[in-house]
Parts: sequence; structure tokens; C-alpha cells
Amino acid sequence: ACNYCGPIGQNCDRGARASSDITYIPEAIKLGAEVRPNSTVFEITTGDDGRATGANYYNADGEQEFQPANAVVVAGNGIGTPRMLLHSTSNSHPEGLLNSSGLVGKNLMFHVYAGASGFFDDLDAPTYRGPLACIIMSQEFYETDPSRDFKRGYTFQMGRGQGPAPTATGGVSWGKNHHAEFAERFGKNLGLGVIGDDLPEEKNRVELDTKLTDRYGIPAPKIIYRVGNNSKRLLAHGVNSARTVLESAGASRIISSQLSTNAGWHLMGTARMGEDPALSVVNQYGQGHDADNVFIVDGSVFVTGAAVNPTPTIQALALRTADYIRHERSDLKS
Repeated sequence: ACNYCGPIGQNCDRGARASSDITYIPEAIKLGAEVRPNSTVFEITTGDDGRATGANYYNADGEQEFQPANAVVVAGNGIGTPRMLLHSTSNSHPEGLLNSSGLVGKNLMFHVYAGASGFFDDLDAPTYRGPLACIIMSQEFYETDPSRDFKRGYTFQMGRGQGPAPTATGGVSWGKNHHAEFAERFGKNLGLGVIGDDLPEEKNRVELDTKLTDRYGIPAPKIIYRVGNNSKRLLAHGVNSARTVLESAGASRIISSQLSTNAGWHLMGTARMGEDPALSVVNQYGQGHDADNVFIVDGSVFVTGAAVNPTPTIQALALRTADYIRHERSDLKS
């Protein structure tokens, strides 16, 4: 069980995190799954009928191998998945696997993020202890409001302060004032994050890079993305609201950012779900329109990003896909 020690970002030696290496993978191994760590899948192979036959990959020793399969389940996130699909060309799929719609790689969405942090002089306990994020959530500004100058909205997520190392390297100025500024911040701040609904736009996309490759010579993903005007207005409103909340709570000092440039950690939208094969890549079960034994179970199937963390939804969709394969597609089981 969690002892609320604080530095959850540095893993958990108690095994209390709900990450997949603790929750799902050990159970899968017990049921017979084989895990091949440090392997790199670079291509899904297909037969003359266009259906998947397996995957080519480099093993941990850098040797190329082929794994035959009756079904292929892809979970490479909103960047890795389109990269693999676009690289999996064949006579049946000349523009890339599952790409007859031309939408693989398009509509890339992140959760645009900004926020404010308030510093409080009198607290009952240091703020670096306890759950890291989402201590308090507010969706007051979640839905579209015609009176505002942007569509959709955002979620407020309150987070505690960071541990000593992230605090020392997270904006505290270097030089003679470093120690004093560290003492002023450490254990005394609470943040309000603005998690914005990033609208899908086809111009925001993932392509295969024509020049850059990885160590195996496979084209790297080329990310083409620009924060939209709607997102900029949304974030500005969110930051102003966050400052108002923290000021009302008694913060003695407030700092804020209009856009966190390194915070696009939720990768969504590049293999969208839908009923029409001309307008989507997979159906409601994550099953490819162009190859019925290829399934996608990651954030790339999202049609919109919403303004909440996507992991529970990704897990729910993955479980539904697994149930579908088990109960409705017994022909795919080896």
C-alpha cells in the first residue's frame, strides 16, 4: 500500500503504483504471455488478402526476427502507432497499413497545459508529501460556454509540491540566491494545472521523416504540430482563473506559465475510431477497417482529447477489445 512518501515520479519500490508493470504484466505472464523486453517492432506484415500475418522486429541483441500471428494488437501511443502503420507498406497497403482513409498520423492531439503555483507561509504539513497530482479537480470550465472566446474547456487539477531534486532544478534560479530561493519554495507550494481540450486538426500530424532514422535505419517519426488559437485563448482564461483561486486561498506569492512546452505527454488522435472507413482508421473495438485482425489499443484511436487524463479510458477500451477478441473472434486465437 502507498505510504504517501512523495517521490512517485522516481518509481515505487513498494509496488504500490497502479502502473502496468505491476498490475497487468505479471498476471499476463502467469497466464502464459511471453515478454520480450528491449525489442523494437518496426513493421506489421500482411498477406495477399491484406490481413496481418505477423510482425518484424529487432530483438534485444539487435537481430531481426519475425513473429507470426493470427492477430496483431498495437499499443504504440499516438506517435509510435502511426509511425509503425505508415512504415508497414505492401501491395495491399501501399500508403501504409490501415490507411485507405489517409488519416493515419493526422489529427494529432496533446493536452495543452499551463498553470499557476502559489506559495503559502503557514501550512500544517509540507506540500511534497501525499499524492502527486489530482488532489482536487474542478470541471467548472469544462464545457463550451458561448460567453467565452474559445470552444470546449479545461479541467483544473491541483497538485502538491515537488520533492527536493525537482524543486531545486525546476525553476529555482542558480547562483548566490539558489539556496534562499529553494528554502522559500520547498514544501510550501501548491499548483493548479490547466488541462486543456486540444481540438483535432488534420494539419497537426505524424509523418515518416525522410532524413532522420533510428539506429536500425527505420524512418523516425516527424511531428508537425502547432498550438491552435483556440487553445491559446483557453489557456489564458485558465491561468487567470488559477491565479484568482490561489490568491483567494491566501497565497503570498504566485507564479504562472501561459504554456508548458514540455508537457504534451498525452498522445492522441492519429488513428481515429469511427464507423465510416472513409473517415476513420478503426471501428468501435479498435479493429482496423482495412485489416480485421489488426487492433489498436492506445490513445491514437481518440476522436477528441477531452480535458481529462486519458489512461482510464485507454484501459477500458483495451479491455473491451480483449473481450471482443475472446468472445467474438475465436478464429483469431492461436
